[in-house]
Amino acid sequence: MARSDVHPIHRFASWQVWPGSYDNPPADGTYPRRVDDRLKITRSTRIASMGSCFAREIKTVLEREGYTYVREETHHPASRHASAAWERLYNTFSMRQIFEYTFGDWQPGLRWWRAPESGKIQDPYRRIILYDDLDQAEADFRRHRMHSRRALEQAEVLILTLGLTEIWEDAVDGSVICLPSGPYVNEGGDMSRYRFRVSRYRENLENLERIHQLMAGHNPHCRFVVTVSPVHLWATFRTDADVISASCNSKSTLRAVADEFAARHDNVHYFPAYEMATIYRPMMGWSLFAEGRENFHVNQETVDFIMRHFFEFYATSESA
Repeated sequence: MARSDVHPIHRFASWQVWPGSYDNPPADGTYPRRVDDRLKITRSTRIASMGSCFAREIKTVLEREGYTYVREETHHPASRHASAAWERLYNTFSMRQIFEYTFGDWQPGLRWWRAPESGKIQDPYRRIILYDDLDQAEADFRRHRMHSRRALEQAEVLILTLGLTEIWEDAVDGSVICLPSGPYVNEGGDMSRYRFRVSRYRENLENLERIHQLMAGHNPHCRFVVTVSPVHLWATFRTDADVISASCNSKSTLRAVADEFAARHDNVHYFPAYEMATIYRPMMGWSLFAEGRENFHVNQETVDFIMRHFFEFYATSESA
């Protein structure tokens, strides 16, 4: 009689098997990984980054550890989060718009908001950047485009941190504002032309492909490192889902997008910051979330854990 085995014999590397399952070694504090020598960085590698709040954490550690972090517009408060005054970019639409106005002539139908009471000029597409008048806003944005181009053209490695899939979209031309916030919104500015919706897999992938296409034309030797931010949503604008479910949907969608994006391009690398924070550290019994009012953020120990592994993944022995 032929014998059927529901668990056929395969040979797996340790990193292919769930830690601690059957006779595989348990989690020991070092995230399991496949050795990938396609990307190596040194302290002289020019690294740029943009994205959600976690992008700021990456920048802070890279600078602290003496890596060559690309910095433009150092005078501008919005540059503390990234390599130029892009501010925080929570969705791939906002990222795509950065690349399109940097390397093209992206012009939304409504470029500036004027707050009804204070008269402040607000940039809808970067998080709460304010000016006293329109001339000041236009002049600063012209300078910003120049700095943005310099940052992206000199980067040898570009880290993109993907945050969420919820967007506020201009119903007229499809442009995406950063957030409905700041003095324009607080003072009763007209928001009727904007609609909230949840973006989906295909369009987020298209945004990353457009970014890749533009960089290929202006900095073809740049390599990408894509992560999903482990910082959860503070609140959701959805009325059909609770905040935890909405956050999981955002992260799951973007994780799938990042997987496809990395599979399509040899110069795109996925770094599992999200998995390290939300799965591996709890396996070890370690805390994940920050304490206090912003407990949807990850704590400093988690940031340090992730960045230690970033250097183990990509840094050469000379720079580690």
